[in-house]
Amino acid sequence: MDGFQLPERLTPRLPNPRGGSSRRSQIVISVVACLVSVAAAFAIGQPVVMVAIGLLPLLIVYAFHNPFVLCLLFICFSFFRIHEAFMMLNPLHIPQMLAVGTLIVLGTQVLFKRMQIAWTPELKLFAIFFGMITFGCTVASGRDVAFGYWIDTFSKIAIMVFAIASLARRPKDFALASRAFVISGMLIAAIAIYNHAHGLEEVEGTRVTVGRSTGSALGDPNDLSLVLLFPLSFAVSLVVTRATPFFGRVLGLAGIVTIAIAILDTQSRGGLLGMVAVFGVFGTRLIKSKALLITIGVVGILALFAVAGISGRSSGGAAEAGAVDESAEGRLRAWGAAWRMALARPLTGVGLNCYISNYYYYQDWWEGFAKAVHSTWFAALAESGFPGFAVFITLIVNTFRSSLRSVKLLSPAAMGALYEPASFGMAQAVLAGMAGFVVCGSFLTQAFT
Repeated sequence: MDGFQLPERLTPRLPNPRGGSSRRSQIVISVVACLVSVAAAFAIGQPVVMVAIGLLPLLIVYAFHNPFVLCLLFICFSFFRIHEAFMMLNPLHIPQMLAVGTLIVLGTQVLFKRMQIAWTPELKLFAIFFGMITFGCTVASGRDVAFGYWIDTFSKIAIMVFAIASLARRPKDFALASRAFVISGMLIAAIAIYNHAHGLEEVEGTRVTVGRSTGSALGDPNDLSLVLLFPLSFAVSLVVTRATPFFGRVLGLAGIVTIAIAILDTQSRGGLLGMVAVFGVFGTRLIKSKALLITIGVVGILALFAVAGISGRSSGGAAEAGAVDESAEGRLRAWGAAWRMALARPLTGVGLNCYISNYYYYQDWWEGFAKAVHSTWFAALAESGFPGFAVFITLIVNTFRSSLRSVKLLSPAAMGALYEPASFGMAQAVLAGMAGFVVCGSFLTQAFT
């Protein structure tokens, strides 16, 4: 967050050059258009789709005056896969519509010089990494697979990274984002808890997922736990950050309970370690005694593993004999295959999203099917080579250091009378979220997602 300017209330909202009467006229026209479209929707017989179309004029006007809200909605839907958890939303293609809308609004703002694109050291590193991955696609072992993923996912991520960094500018943006992340996490957690209570969408008989039967990205319990760690960090931040409003604390407490239960239901060992990392970041700021903090951490890990019922898992549970269980052995084999891919193609790796298609040729024990690499770090190494891996690690380290600086700069002690709880809470949550990602991501494939 180099380049982050300390408050003068960060960045003031620019005035509407067209005046209030023009805005009122736009709203009136939009409302009339909405009502006409809604009436047509029921006449045609497709109310869900047509109502959405009917609301577009009003939403467009709102988006141009509040571009960050549009961007925030895109983050919530694309990261938390809300449209996959609630299947009635899937036909609306909400993430695609929000992405296009965000880019149009952002492009308009930049074109008329109402804002500038953010360009921090971390974003420079990301741009370099994006360029290396793009070049790697041209020489990938499976160019069709690599470019398919680049077009469908990775290029959109790259564009939205800059949009998100450019549009989040004010303390109230941070406050809104924190609450939106917690609420989104609670929605996904509630679905997971419901599925677990009714024996739905489970793997190995005990491990809960969301949308597995429909091919959702949350259909793997490990990936689900990693996604839920992010809102967990914001929920904890809302509770422990000084001067957080009462509603924020209540929301944070409800989020901690709901999300923690859902992560426990996934029975993901990486997820549980990620939880310890998230709480540990806040613990280091609240508990001065290192010995007490370590003791609480060890007891917490043992308690979480016991409550989650890890020993009862079909894979990686107590039923598997030996020093290395089947789950861990599978990961070691996957990591070994990734290492051999990097040695075979050290400069560019096998290419974006090409690990699975290359697994057969680089494994040392074929089990009849290809498996995921189950490590963010080995995924980056195998698919981008040693140079790409070095830039990826540098990006993570720099982002972590930037988060640490933000926490120090925005703390009550440093800010004094200018202290903003929303900004400081966001800084703490991002730092804890990064810690959870680093720990949990070491056992999950999330390098390019």
